[in-house]
Amino acid sequence: MFKLASSLSVRCVLTGKSCSRSGSVQFHLAGGALCQKSHLVPEMPSCDFKPEEYTGMSKERMVEIRQQNCNPMTMKVTYYKKPVFIHQGHMQWLWDVDGRRYLDLFAGVATVSVGHCHPKVTAAAEKQLRRLWHTTNIYVHPPLHEYCEKLASYFPDPLKVIYLTNSGSEANDLAILMARLHTGNFDIITFRGSYHGGSPQTMGLTSNAAYKYPIANGLGCTNTMCPDVFRGPWGGSHCRDSPVQTIRECSCAQGHCMANDQYIGQLKETFDTSVPSRIAAFFAEPIQGVGGAVQYPKTYLKEAYKLVRERGGLCIADEVQTGFGRTGSHFWGFQGHDVIPDMVTMAKGIGNGYPMGAVVTTPEIAASFAKGVHFNTFGGNPVACAIASSVLDTIKEDGAQQISLNVGTYLMTELAKLRDKYEIIGDVRGKGLQIGVEMVKDKASRHPLPPEAMSEIFEDMKDMGVLIGKGGVYGQTFRIKPPMCITMEDADFFLAIFNKSLHNYMERR
Repeated sequence: MFKLASSLSVRCVLTGKSCSRSGSVQFHLAGGALCQKSHLVPEMPSCDFKPEEYTGMSKERMVEIRQQNCNPMTMKVTYYKKPVFIHQGHMQWLWDVDGRRYLDLFAGVATVSVGHCHPKVTAAAEKQLRRLWHTTNIYVHPPLHEYCEKLASYFPDPLKVIYLTNSGSEANDLAILMARLHTGNFDIITFRGSYHGGSPQTMGLTSNAAYKYPIANGLGCTNTMCPDVFRGPWGGSHCRDSPVQTIRECSCAQGHCMANDQYIGQLKETFDTSVPSRIAAFFAEPIQGVGGAVQYPKTYLKEAYKLVRERGGLCIADEVQTGFGRTGSHFWGFQGHDVIPDMVTMAKGIGNGYPMGAVVTTPEIAASFAKGVHFNTFGGNPVACAIASSVLDTIKEDGAQQISLNVGTYLMTELAKLRDKYEIIGDVRGKGLQIGVEMVKDKASRHPLPPEAMSEIFEDMKDMGVLIGKGGVYGQTFRIKPPMCITMEDADFFLAIFNKSLHNYMERR
């Protein structure tokens, strides 16, 4: 039995009266005035912050403008049948225009690293805004150089040369160009299920039909089999670097991974059949983000990097979602694989939501980039650099990486108990606060839970005050990637809500 359901403190929302037993998780009614057990909803942890009262345009008018004046794509990507109208944020919390509070466990797609409107980061932004909003790197200004030196200190040699951009797509675009210039080769390999951006170039790196258009794009990009030890053809119960392993049986001898050997064999087959003998680069997220927090066998990247370098290629780690302490055990995701890439791309958490990205590489590779002229108007903007510098300081001062490790490990361990309880949870995986919960029709088939079922659970959680994400090739994985300031109490609240939402769905089914 899920432990959070064992002790309840219940209050009736409509009557305001309590009918309680002592316990750490409180419940209120989802609707109606009677305190009936089937309607109990966990009560949200307290928050001392008081948001401003919303006095702006109506929700109806916002939807009207969204439909008439915003590109139709804006409506296509709008989450929820009944959208959330966000007004204000503070740390791990969001408030809508009606004053309702939500626990944000998606962080603007793994982007808000240290917390919404974090006071330290906000203060750094305000200070820089009063001094200098903008100049480009055609001039020498302190924030750019102070930040580049600080960021470089977080990388091992020889990764010490930085080029600042505005986004992850732009960083990956630039990494493609730099790899081709340096190697003199053209072809690039990425994993199936990967996401590396939505620009015309990075669309080729991205391997998910939902992000593809029927036009020529990303020439020279080849996708190889993703070494997914849950959904892929091979996998066992000791494959990945995660507090939680798959429920697939494993008969491998100690220190040997048959699944790893098979997936490396698939990569070799890609080299033998789909690309020239010399390639430009191999892109890999240390843990797939949009793909659904997919993890690889422990030694896969180390062996893959060796094979890539033997063929003249550069190894590029896309840290857009895994970087800046999110995996808990390390500051960068690649460190968990015991490898040093030739290039690292990053964005999202780098600026806690402020648009920014970066490519970090070696002096030798960076020198090849000087064959032409590349200019970025906003890359290295003074405000962006001041914010990003404050983010690095705040991660350290707030112990955000340790929070990711502690709270993330607890979340995964408890989610694994729910996996054992519910037939529709196939896999729980991840590191730190980069977590995926893959939903299935049943554990035997591992067929993805249909989109309509995913939406039911998704909407139910939102209605009870928790915002999470979705991902995976089939949209079958719930993504949990909160700001790195959440607490154990927040984790317990989420677990109770998730348990309740699953219970509600199973009852309806």
